[in-house]
Amino acid sequence: MTAHAAEAPATAAQPATANIVTYDRDPSEYRHWSYEVDGEIATMKLTVDEDGGIRPGYKLKLNSYDLGVDIELNDALNRIRFENPTVKTAIVTSGLDRMFCAGANIYMLGTSSHGWKVNFCKFTNETRNGMEDSSKHEGLKFLAACNGTTAGGGYELALACDEIFLIDDRSSAVSLPEVPLLGVLPGTGGLTRVTDKRKVRRDLADVFCTSEEGVRGKKAKDWGLVDDIAPKQNFDEKVRARAEELAATSIRPSDAEGVAWTKVARDMRDDGYGYRYVDVTLDEATRVVTLTVKAPESDPPADGEAARAQGVDFWPLAMARELEDAILMLRTNHESFGMWHLKTEGDAEKVMAHDAFLAEQGRDHWFLRETLGFLRRTLQRVDVTSRSLFAIIEEGSCFAGTLLELALAADRSYMLDLPDDPDAAPTIRLSAMNFGPLPGVDDRTRLQNRFHEDADTVAALEKRVGEAMAAEAANEAGLVTFIPDDLDWKDEIRIATEERVSLSPDALTGMEANLRFPTNETMLTRVFGRLSAWQNWIFIRPNAVGEKGALKLFGSGSKADFDWKRV
Repeated sequence: MTAHAAEAPATAAQPATANIVTYDRDPSEYRHWSYEVDGEIATMKLTVDEDGGIRPGYKLKLNSYDLGVDIELNDALNRIRFENPTVKTAIVTSGLDRMFCAGANIYMLGTSSHGWKVNFCKFTNETRNGMEDSSKHEGLKFLAACNGTTAGGGYELALACDEIFLIDDRSSAVSLPEVPLLGVLPGTGGLTRVTDKRKVRRDLADVFCTSEEGVRGKKAKDWGLVDDIAPKQNFDEKVRARAEELAATSIRPSDAEGVAWTKVARDMRDDGYGYRYVDVTLDEATRVVTLTVKAPESDPPADGEAARAQGVDFWPLAMARELEDAILMLRTNHESFGMWHLKTEGDAEKVMAHDAFLAEQGRDHWFLRETLGFLRRTLQRVDVTSRSLFAIIEEGSCFAGTLLELALAADRSYMLDLPDDPDAAPTIRLSAMNFGPLPGVDDRTRLQNRFHEDADTVAALEKRVGEAMAAEAANEAGLVTFIPDDLDWKDEIRIATEERVSLSPDALTGMEANLRFPTNETMLTRVFGRLSAWQNWIFIRPNAVGEKGALKLFGSGSKADFDWKRV
C-alpha cells in the first residue's frame, strides 16, 4: 500500500477495493511529510510531491495540499506523540525555498464534489484542532517556522501552532486570500484563530482577510499575525532557540520509551469492516450503519508503565484508534449512510475498572495522558460527524463510563425496559470519566452539555457513579430518551429510524449541529457549527463554483462574474 489512496470514494457498501480511502499510513509511504527528532525537538518538514495527489487531475504545486497530505500529517503527529514521548516541541516548516505552504490545492477544490470538499475541510480542521489539544493537555508544543510565503491553509496550519515565526526577506508574507481570490472563506479555522486566538483587531483582520498579497515582516508582527520575524541568515538559529524555550515549559518526559504506532488491523467485508473492538455493518437497503464498540477482555494493567508495555493493544487506546478509523472511513466512503446506530457489548465491570485506572493514574504517566488525549479527540470526532446518531441500549449492551459517552454524544438514545426480567435488562453506569477527562469541542463534559450546565443535576449524578441503572432509573435521571418495553422495542426503533432517514440530510445536518452545542460557544464550536456551515453554503454558490465563479476560474486569466445580490 502507498500513500497514494483512492481515486474516488465509494458510495455504497462494498468490500476493500482501489476506490476506498483509508486513513492509516506508515512513514515509508509518506510522499509529502518527513520529520526528524533531535533531542527534545522534532522538525516536521512539508515538501509536497506535486504528482502525489490522492486523486488524479491536479498537481500539488507550491507546497499546496489535499486530503492525502493531511492524512500523512495526522499520522506523523501521532508518531511524535506516541513513538517519541521525549519530544517537547515540534517545529513545523517547509522543505522548499521561499515557500512555506500555499494552502489547499485550488484545482483539487475546483474539481472535487461538494461532499469531498466539505469532508476534506472537516478532517483538516480536526488535525489542526488536535495540535492545539496536544499542546493544552499533553504539553507537546508547536512552533511554525514560516520560511517563505504562507498563504490560506498554509497560514491556518501556522495558526494552529503555539507560536509563528516568519522569515523577513522582503517578499515572504502571511495571507488569507480566499475571499478576494476564490470567493470562499478561510474555513479551516482561519477567521476564528485570527480573532479568537491571536486577538488581531477586527479592523486590521478585515483588511488582512480581503488582501490578496497579505502582510510581510514587521507589519505582520505589529498586527499580531506572527510572533516574531528573523532574517534568513539567522532564521533557523532563532527558531531553534525559541523551540528550546517552549520545550522547557512542557510536561512531557525527558526520559521515556515510546511505543510502536502500527497500522490499525481492519478486516474488510462485503457488508462493512471489523476490528478487534469495533465492528461496522452497513445495511444498503435502509442506509443505516450499525457501529458496535466492545468492552475490554481483561483487567487493566497495574500502572502506567505496564500500560505502556501493552502499547497500541492497551484497550482504551486500541478501541479509540479503531473507532477513529471507522468514523473516518464511514465519513469519506459511505456518504449516503446518514443514520448510525451506536451499540456496545461486553463486560461493564471491565470498562469500569479501566476507567478507574485512568481516572486515578491518567495524569501521572505520559502514555496514559496521550491515551486520554487520543480518546478525547476521537469522541470529539463523533460530536461533529454529520450523521444522525441513535444509541441502542439493549440486552448485552455495555454503556458504562467511557462507552456511555457514545450514548451521551448521540442525538437520541433508546433503552430496552425489562422490568419483569431484571437479570437480562440492560443497565448503564456512570464513571469518573464522564465528569471531566473527556470534554467535547465546547470544553464541557457531555453531561454538562446535556443538562445545560445545571450544576446541581450534574453533582447529583456524580454521586451515582458506579450504580447500575436500568431503563426506568436511567430515564428518571434524564440519561436516555425513550425506554420501550420488549413488545414495542423493535417496532419503535424501526419506525424512528425510517422516519429519520426519510428527512432531508441537509436540514438534519444543520439541525443536529445546532442542537449538539447549546449555550456555550468556543473557538472550535464556531469553526464546526458556524464557520463550517457558512463555508458549506458558499461552496455551492455560483459566485464560488459556478461556471464563472472565482474558484472555477482561478488560474485561467479570466475574471469571475459575480452575482452582486447579497443573500
